[in-house]
Amino acid sequence: MADFTIRKIAVLTEEIHHDGGPVPGEPRRRAAALALVKNPFAGTFVETIQPAMDDLKPLGLELTDRLVAALGGDVSVIDSYGKGAIVGSDGEIEHGALWHVPGGYAMRERLGASKAIVPSAMKVGAFGSSLDVPLGHTNAAYVRSHFDAMVVGMPDGPRPNEILFCLAMACGGRIHSRMGGLEAWQVKGEDGLR
Repeated sequence: MADFTIRKIAVLTEEIHHDGGPVPGEPRRRAAALALVKNPFAGTFVETIQPAMDDLKPLGLELTDRLVAALGGDVSVIDSYGKGAIVGSDGEIEHGALWHVPGGYAMRERLGASKAIVPSAMKVGAFGSSLDVPLGHTNAAYVRSHFDAMVVGMPDGPRPNEILFCLAMACGGRIHSRMGGLEAWQVKGEDGLR
């Protein structure tokens, strides 16, 4: 088993009350849960790392549960998600890719009917780096109103031998979305696209 010892967890919540136009009837809510963990592969090349995804599954579920709670506990109003990772400078981007299954599938498990791919971003970054975590609709990738990103980071990480793993969710599309295309109320949720 790979040792991804947690140094720190943080949850960031946002309520967007205004974005330059009329004040919406209800604010848009977004949240991100971040964990700074030890990178067991830092400083060396390990050929076979894929089994370590299983070791990260509990972290994916824990961060997902914290996000759901931060957004009020009602999964039926969460309709946007994304994930990301910043690998410290002694690691490689492939170490961030370990998050694809444990991060994405944890959100799908907790949210229920989620057909669309979980958007993802990762990079190798220095201490204090930030990451734009992409967000997309949970059931239909073509819902333009839900194309968004949430900037995340921790000022004290990742250290060179750490990884910052992140999950993000939102309730509703962008404030004042007016770019046309498939609307959230038109989603069929059959193929992850429409």
